[in-house]
Amino acid sequence: MYLNSSSAAVTQKFLRSRGFGVALCLAVCLASVVLGSAANAASAQTLPPEVDALLARAKVPRDALAAIVVDAAPALGSKASPALPLLSWQAASPMNPASVMKLVTTYAALELLGPAYTWATPVYIDGPIAGGVLQGNLIIQGKGDPKLVQERLWLLLRRVQALGIKTITGDILLDRSAFAASTQNPGDFDGEPLRPYNATPEALLINYKSVVMTFTPNPGAGTAAVAFEPPLANVQMQASVPLSAGAGGTPLGDCSDYRSSLKADFSDAFRISFAGSYPAACGEKAWPVAYVDPASYAERAVLGMWQELGGKLQGRVREGRAPAGLRPVLEAVSPPLAEVIRDINKYSNNVMAQQLFLTLSLPQNVNPNAHVMPRAPASLEASREVARNWWRERFGEADAPVFDNGSGLSRLERVTPQGLARMLQTAYLSGSMPELVSSLPIVGVDGTLRRSKSRVSQGWAHLKSGTLSNSTALAGYVHTTSGRRLVVVAIVNHPNASAARPALEALVDWSVKEGSR
Repeated sequence: MYLNSSSAAVTQKFLRSRGFGVALCLAVCLASVVLGSAANAASAQTLPPEVDALLARAKVPRDALAAIVVDAAPALGSKASPALPLLSWQAASPMNPASVMKLVTTYAALELLGPAYTWATPVYIDGPIAGGVLQGNLIIQGKGDPKLVQERLWLLLRRVQALGIKTITGDILLDRSAFAASTQNPGDFDGEPLRPYNATPEALLINYKSVVMTFTPNPGAGTAAVAFEPPLANVQMQASVPLSAGAGGTPLGDCSDYRSSLKADFSDAFRISFAGSYPAACGEKAWPVAYVDPASYAERAVLGMWQELGGKLQGRVREGRAPAGLRPVLEAVSPPLAEVIRDINKYSNNVMAQQLFLTLSLPQNVNPNAHVMPRAPASLEASREVARNWWRERFGEADAPVFDNGSGLSRLERVTPQGLARMLQTAYLSGSMPELVSSLPIVGVDGTLRRSKSRVSQGWAHLKSGTLSNSTALAGYVHTTSGRRLVVVAIVNHPNASAARPALEALVDWSVKEGSR
């Protein structure tokens, strides 16, 4: 069920505390209570035949699917039965949502932090400046910015040089104390430590701890130039590779396997090399890869960028703390949260989602009246407590998710389709609705769903996708030709889950057609 009377009262109290009118509070709560009984009545509903057939083709049993399709704003639904779900199939079952869990993290952040929230990365100098020389240390203090990419690191160091600093006699200290040190290794989840999605969060996260290699063919020279970004200090990087004919052993025009023909060697932290060749027919390609020694990545990236800008360092780049009482000379400010969640949801960026999840428990962001003790540094345990408390205050105890790292890159996280649907309904009636909806991939248009083969829902649905080895999911909003807005949540947990994606897309298409009647 969606809301009982006690949790409805909790939601009403929350809405009124945020300045919403009594009429809206009553409408949301009444619709949710009515929807609870309606969900129970619809629980025996059969699946659409096309969905059933595609599950069978994927060799996935019906009981591996949990799904719900319901009006986004129940009071504005169809005249015949405004609160009745179009479909409810095992909707109370806790499921591993994969990356669909990012919906919970990003909506919680919009409510707890606000869409205009930004991360600041302060920079300190500990010593006098004279004649272009800093007699002392430069300190860069990370506070969780999820988008401190190489362009913004370049700008930060240019601003340092604009202070008149060309040479530093001391060290460059990297202060990462805002987040608790992670015990996670990049390969822990699936044994793929070089995949950028496995990068671990940290307070001073630079460029997702990844190197982007761009291959540009030069047929006249018979080679492809290789550009590496960002420059990493003390790492030898092969500047070119020989060209080969064709498209890497794949059909003409299909260069999906060009990487294997390069025979790259990333095992040495001091050298990136290639023993193979690059297919000339593939044109320019960019290949991001996680650096093999992530613990030293930030140090190498900062020193490499400083040297590329012509700066000199007599000391070294190392871990350190900003001295107490020292005031920053400048701050690099991130894009606002509303922009950051577009990257998180449209492109399913795991490390950014984990950065955001940890940000929830930074002491300055914890509501002192929320029965959560502010802690320093921020940690996963503390953020789980903040997120659980937010859910209880917003929705009561019903359908509370199981939180792990907030990104969905987890075997532990769980959510029920009806709980997620209720959250999406609440979000649809909230002031954060435009930011949340616009952050979701549009089916067949952009983000992780740009290649969707669905014809009916193309351009008509904003959905978050999720994929793990044993989980596939879609959740978000569907727009119909009649002007009706629906929430769709569908999750499959099964070893053949990836083969069931067409069944979920068929359910979305069915929702568009059914909701248009």
